[in-house]
Amino acid sequence: MEYKDHEGYTHDWVTLLPAVQLDYSTSQQSTTGKTPIMVEKGWNPLLPVDHLKKNLLTIHPTAKDFHEMWKRACDTASKCIAEAKEYNKQR
Repeated sequence: MEYKDHEGYTHDWVTLLPAVQLDYSTSQQSTTGKTPIMVEKGWNPLLPVDHLKKNLLTIHPTAKDFHEMWKRACDTASKCIAEAKEYNKQR
């Protein structure tokens, strides 16, 4: 099954599952107020974005592109999760 993102790129949705799982597992849940990883393991992992230095004058273009791509993937995953939750409420 293929997924077409907002920029028109087509992806095999299976390749997006790790990003969706990471986004879900590191997102605060409304029922517990904690992330699923915090509930299960007692700690939250450091993500690549946590290691980016915000005070650098210039960021390497590849790192900046990766960060923007990662942020778009996480935003897309969050939107998909929200849509799935809304869909399941109506079932």
